Amino acid sequence: MLARLLQGLVFGLIALALGGAFWWWQEGRPVVAVAWLLFVLGLHAWVLALEFALLRRAHRDDPAPRASAGQLLRAWWHEALAAPVVFGWRQPFRSRAELDHVPPDALGRRGVLLVHGFVCNRGLWNPWMRRLRAQGTPFVAVNLEPVFGSIDASAPTLEAAVRQLEAATGLAPVAVGHSMGGLALRAWLASDGRRERLHHVITLGTPHHGTWLARFALTRNARQMQQLSRWLQALEAREPPGHGARFTCFYSHCDNIVFPPCTATLAGADNRHVPGHAHVHLASHEGWWQELQAWLSRR
Repeated sequence: MLARLLQGLVFGLIALALGGAFWWWQEGRPVVAVAWLLFVLGLHAWVLALEFALLRRAHRDDPAPRASAGQLLRAWWHEALAAPVVFGWRQPFRSRAELDHVPPDALGRRGVLLVHGFVCNRGLWNPWMRRLRAQGTPFVAVNLEPVFGSIDASAPTLEAAVRQLEAATGLAPVAVGHSMGGLALRAWLASDGRRERLHHVITLGTPHHGTWLARFALTRNARQMQQLSRWLQALEAREPPGHGARFTCFYSHCDNIVFPPCTATLAGADNRHVPGHAHVHLASHEGWWQELQAWLSRR
């Protein structure tokens, strides 16, 4: 579903950009035509700039280091380059380019479960799926549906993916969750009997304590990610003591979606601050890949 929505958005923006540029060109205003084209195609960068301004203002007394203006500018630039690739190509048109890899000889090789975040799909992980396949690691990358439904609705999808990896490898998989995907994994783990079924969980920019930006939320799953939301409080109440030890949480003071920064950390977890990385760009950080390799090698 999300792929089709993003395809419509991409084609709509291209039509708006080219249609407006053509109209201005026909009016004898070539400079305006080019300016219009650049404005529409770069509209996402202006939205990102607003998010970065909000995160800087909302930092306040957060324990994470305050990002410098230079770090924020560089993070904005990388995010402005990454967003069209992820939301304009991989997710709308290439979400099935890399198929799950669960070969018949996977027994004894620990697998990986990849879980995307809000308004994303499995296409987010394409570069990493290629690397996992190249090294012979079994993996399953899910699509969470419905796109705007409750985070709890993802439980059957995660259950099926974990069972597939368990059956093929005979081992509990390592799970990696970006953004809301980390909350989906927490919610799945909080049910009885599931605690030992994941070897470890790595989260990337997950709003474990909600995010300031979600105060503007309109969808159900986004409202669940509001700071101090009832859903988050209920989730924490269901989790046993010491639950955080099963997590490694990567977070950044330049995350333009999940802020203030320490909302992406968990008590008792191995919390890793990644300076200068924005939200989508955080999924490209090599550090979590190295952490994943370490956990894949542990018995």
